[in-house]
Amino acid sequence: MSLLIQLKDEMKIAMRAKDKLRLGVIRMALSAIKLAEIDHKTEATDDNIIAILTKMVKQRKESIKMFSEGGRDDLAEKEAAEVTAIEFFMPEPLSAEEINELINKAITESGAASMADMGKVMAVLKPLMQGKADMGAVSGQVRAALNAS
Repeated sequence: MSLLIQLKDEMKIAMRAKDKLRLGVIRMALSAIKLAEIDHKTEATDDNIIAILTKMVKQRKESIKMFSEGGRDDLAEKEAAEVTAIEFFMPEPLSAEEINELINKAITESGAASMADMGKVMAVLKPLMQGKADMGAVSGQVRAALNAS
């Protein structure tokens, strides 16, 4: 089932259950997807939707950090609940072993030998890991692997 269809079905379920938080998050996601469709003049694919949801999670995690530092725990909790609602639609995260295996395979495939080849490695990894791993952390692991070789 398409991720867009799944989002719309879950929106109906949230409406029936009167789950305002979940309903609001799903509506925000659908709105962001529709905006991306209009901006790029394309139909939304599951990969595009995952990229949008990943961005939404990242924004909320940054907000949680800022709210916590500012002493606004009530807002931080609301943002954390939104993260949980969004992550329901995202693919299962990769384990550390799977990430290391994919990094090693990408380095081998791209023929990377130094830090100058990092872009090639990340280009191979991004479509495989989008929404399944924190790409910032993966970038650090790739950097460490290339410096070690």
